[in-house]
Amino acid sequence: MIIELTEKNINELENTFINVEEIKNELKNNPFAKILLYKEEGKIIGYLYYSDIYDRAEINQFEVELSHRNCGKGKILLNKMLELVDKSITLEVKKDNLPAIHLYKSVGFVEKAIRKGYYQGIDGILMEKEKK
Repeated sequence: MIIELTEKNINELENTFINVEEIKNELKNNPFAKILLYKEEGKIIGYLYYSDIYDRAEINQFEVELSHRNCGKGKILLNKMLELVDKSITLEVKKDNLPAIHLYKSVGFVEKAIRKGYYQGIDGILMEKEKK
C-alpha cells in the first residue's frame, strides 16, 4: 500500500530506516514537499520524497529498505509518483548507481547532463522525464 505522508500522519515514520527529523522538517518548512510511503504488512519499506514545484517536479530522495531492493517495489513506488505528477520530473543520481539508473530509464527518464563531482567527487547524472 502506498500512502502520502502529511503532518497529520507523521507518526508513521517512527521506528523506520528513515531520518524522521529531516522529513518532519521538510514537511513543515517546504510547501512543495510531497512524500510517498510504501507500506507492507504495516511496515514502511520505502519512501519517495519529491518537490512539486509550479511547472516541474524534482525527486529529492528515494530509498527502499535494503532487504526489499531489486524485487520491483521501488518501481511500484516510482510509478505511483508518476501517476500523481503531470509535469516534467527531474532528478540527480550517482553515476555508479546502476540499479537506480536502470530503474529510472525503465519508466522513461533520459540522461540530460553530467554534473562533475556532484556526489563528493563522484559524477552525478541529471535525468528527466518529460511531461506526459
